Amino acid sequence: VQLQASGGGLVQAGGSLRLSCVASGRIASRYAVAWFRQAPGREREFVAAAGRTGAGTFYAESVKGRFTISADNAKNTVYLQMSGLRPEDTAVYYCAAGPVINSAIRTATGYYYWGQGTQVTVSS
Repeated sequence: VQLQASGGGLVQAGGSLRLSCVASGRIASRYAVAWFRQAPGREREFVAAAGRTGAGTFYAESVKGRFTISADNAKNTVYLQMSGLRPEDTAVYYCAAGPVINSAIRTATGYYYWGQGTQVTVSS
């Protein structure tokens, strides 16, 4: 499975963007899908995830209420709708997929597949 992330760009604070992550093959229903981000000089951090089928969605506290993760299984695509963007949201955003259980869903290890990243820049 290969993941292709897109949708990043430059936006003013308060604006919105929708990131997409297309999988080249069907992501097994037992896989969780997630978005992580990495800002310059910082560690990669968890943003949002959708657990394995029926296992719910999870968000970092910093994005809760502003970002929404969703999936279109027919299109093998996962989305991250971002609104109320802030300059501190500036980072390269990566999508990931893997057989991750809920207790480990915020941890990057365990995700087998990673997209190439898409840059999001929020100006103040």
